[in-house]
Amino acid sequence: MNAPVIWIIFPAALALLLMLTQNKRLLSLSGGAIAALLAVAAQFVPMEEAFRIGSMSIRIESSLSILGRQLIIQPSEGPLLALLYGAAALWFFGAEASQSAPKFVPLGFLINALMIASIAVEPFLYAALFIEMVVLLSIPLVTSLYSPPGKGVTRFLIYQTLAMPFILLSGWLLAGVEASPGNLTLAAQSATVLGLGFAFLLSIFPLYHWMPMLLEEAPPFAAGFLLWILPTATLVFGAGFMDRYSWLRNSPELTVVLRSAGLLMLATGGVWAAFQNHLGRIMAYGVIAETGFALLSLSLDLRLGIPIFFLLFPARALGLTIWSLALNIIKAHVPSLRYSQVRGALRKFPFAVAGMVLASLSTSGLPLLAGFPPRLALWDSLARASSDAALWVGVGALGLFTASFRMLAVTSMSDEYSGWEVGENWLQAIMLGLGVIGLFILGVFPQTVQYFLAALPSMFEHLGH
Repeated sequence: MNAPVIWIIFPAALALLLMLTQNKRLLSLSGGAIAALLAVAAQFVPMEEAFRIGSMSIRIESSLSILGRQLIIQPSEGPLLALLYGAAALWFFGAEASQSAPKFVPLGFLINALMIASIAVEPFLYAALFIEMVVLLSIPLVTSLYSPPGKGVTRFLIYQTLAMPFILLSGWLLAGVEASPGNLTLAAQSATVLGLGFAFLLSIFPLYHWMPMLLEEAPPFAAGFLLWILPTATLVFGAGFMDRYSWLRNSPELTVVLRSAGLLMLATGGVWAAFQNHLGRIMAYGVIAETGFALLSLSLDLRLGIPIFFLLFPARALGLTIWSLALNIIKAHVPSLRYSQVRGALRKFPFAVAGMVLASLSTSGLPLLAGFPPRLALWDSLARASSDAALWVGVGALGLFTASFRMLAVTSMSDEYSGWEVGENWLQAIMLGLGVIGLFILGVFPQTVQYFLAALPSMFEHLGH
């Protein structure tokens, strides 16, 4: 038995079977339950060690060879698989509440499996092909058969595809650097090409203008899932490059580039969010700011930065799940998510508006919410390295706070004598309520996830040690 078979090939095959199922509730429950089981197995079932189940002795091998290429899932990567499949389970359980289960759950399983394959494949060049497959599979999630794709979807496809030749070219150049490590010109060229590839993949400023467009056009729940899985897996993939190449990891220029890119993402995302008049666009800028936080954590002393880097992931996954589900519920009942159309929505959709605002405040780092502990740790560490950088983090956080309170103010405005009603069904109310409770648990008791995150830095040979 092989780990890639269990966590890559089996979910991909399951996705094809789930496409034949039309029962929305069965799809959502079975998809969420299987993803949760895969997460539990990844966390607790040992790899490369024999263990017994009854009279059977089982050993899970970490590698699988396919056509001369290898998929390798090391035992130290189990917590990462648990994180990815555990977060995917949240999305799959919420798919029924968002009314998007029929195509979301099968494609979500396939996308999650392919992103894990992009991290596991050797040689790493083939990761670009897996990521491009994910981009192509994402299009049915964010488009409809009854209307042409908008500018946001088109630019998403173009920008993500443009990253592929840069990643492939950088792999060829990096092979030359390994053969002649003293060639500084070749090293500079490979670093530049690699940086351009990741700039497109992570939508680094100014390449992120498609995100707000996408959230205007696409279903928020599906778009939110893509804006969670793609940056998360790409950031881990990028950290793997830093771990692999010592000349890149020890380069002082890399710290400057990561810090500058992170501050640009955070400051521009936060400030521009404060001036938006569309709920979906605000969520897009929140995602942009989240990526900025992650890049800033990688710019720190890696013994501090890598634990913070992984600590950001659970809050991001839970917050985006709640935020996108809330927007999906509101969008189903209004012509548009512009402020003029959602005025007074709090009295009609109290659970959705509460979930949306609290998820937004968590992204901005409000105390007692899930986003606060990692942001506090990041801000404190960054302030020790650069007070100017810490000031710009404050500017970005202030912009996100402003956007959150503007949303609350607009959705609270209503006619004096309008009554309260609950527009959400019982399933939507329960899902949002549980999600909000989770935000407070992660914010007040951040140590609840420390057991699962403590071992994550060990997946890198050099980073965080």
